[in-house]
Amino acid sequence: MKKPACYRAAACLAIALAAWPAAAAPAGESTFSVFLDEKPIGEHRFSIGGTEDARSVVSEASFTVKLLGLTVYRYRHRAVEKWRGDCLSELSATTDDDGKASRVRTEAEGDGLAVVTDAGRQALKGCVMSFAYWNPAIQRQPRLLNAQTGRSESVQVSRAGSGTVEVRGRQVAATRWRIDGPAQPIDVWYSAQGEWVGLDSMVDGGRKLVYRLK
Repeated sequence: MKKPACYRAAACLAIALAAWPAAAAPAGESTFSVFLDEKPIGEHRFSIGGTEDARSVVSEASFTVKLLGLTVYRYRHRAVEKWRGDCLSELSATTDDDGKASRVRTEAEGDGLAVVTDAGRQALKGCVMSFAYWNPAIQRQPRLLNAQTGRSESVQVSRAGSGTVEVRGRQVAATRWRIDGPAQPIDVWYSAQGEWVGLDSMVDGGRKLVYRLK
């Protein structure tokens, strides 16, 4: 099962109903219940600390897919990011994708970052951003760093309508923003108050992955 970018550099982005907010999400924690074809498979937790000029973001995902009571797939991911303003200054991520381990880390290099993976090293110039949903500057980025693979991916972000999503047992009016560029589009939902409340994406086999805020 191929994972969408929500696994790749996880954090939280606040967004207003009709426009992106002027500031990134404040410090705090958010936990999302995760479903595959409406069946619960685990949680993804995000924690933001520090100040606007020096943030730290920790993302931890744990998924287990079962069939007839037997575990058929496991996924574990942990990423720690440090930011200076809207620019990623440090990343360390580990992933266990059903027994396949991978690591990604960054090092300062010139005016950008060097991304180091088990496959090698690549240099990224200028201000680098990951798939940081918590940061409104993500809307203006033509490329985002995938914290699971270490690849710099071309993306387009656009408003894609509005509707309602179920959050904590009730329907919440929300705006949907679409991230195009990964293997499958990612739809990210935000409440009128600017809170990230959900995420939808298709994965391999035509199955639907859903995040909903707990």
